[in-house]
Parts: sequence; structure tokens; C-alpha cells
Amino acid sequence: MPDLSLVIFLITLSLFLLHEMDAIRRSEWRLFIVLKDMEDSKAYKVFTFIHLPLYTMILYLLFSKYQTVTFWVLDVFFIIHTVLHLLFEKHPRNGFKNIFSRTIIYPMGVLAAIHLVLLFNN
Repeated sequence: MPDLSLVIFLITLSLFLLHEMDAIRRSEWRLFIVLKDMEDSKAYKVFTFIHLPLYTMILYLLFSKYQTVTFWVLDVFFIIHTVLHLLFEKHPRNGFKNIFSRTIIYPMGVLAAIHLVLLFNN
């Protein structure tokens, strides 16, 4: 049976993946400096395709000898990502101002922080 720390991390990673699915639906690229002025159909393709190398790198590192470092880096990234969403709450192009999106984003940051504490204590 996996330990609690791993289960927490896997839930956190799953929330991130869910958030990225929601991000495509909610046109999150409109919040990015590089993509916001692009035509939506092109920005959608760029934003979506960028996730292929991102996911590949994350999965590769999680199954490598750098797993522990990857846990730390991803936890910090998830926390920063959550804080950025909090800071952009009032942005006019923010499509995440709903209960569904928030129940994905904010638990992701909280669980990442809990996982970091568990990693630190081991």
C-alpha cells in the first residue's frame, strides 16, 4: 500500500492535470503575455501543445532517480501556481471565478504544501 505522502502527491498532481483541462476550456492563454493577443484558435493550439513536453518531462522525472527533487520542484510550482491564481482573481480575463475551478486550484496548493511538509519531515 502506498504511503500517505505519495497518495497526497498523486492527488495533487491529478488536481493539476484536471486544472489544465479546465484551463483549456476556460481559455487560460488569455492571461499569458505571449499568447493573449494571438487569435484564439492559434493560441488554443499553442497552449495545448506546450503541455505535451511539459507532461512528458514531469512523468519522466517522476520515474527517474530524480524523483524526490521532482516532488520538491512540483510542490513549489503547484503552490506558486495557486498563489498566482489567487492574485489574478480579479483579472477581467480570468475564467476561473467559479466553484468548480476553485475546488480544483486551491486544494492543489494546500495539498502541495502538506506534501512539502511531509517531505521535509522525512
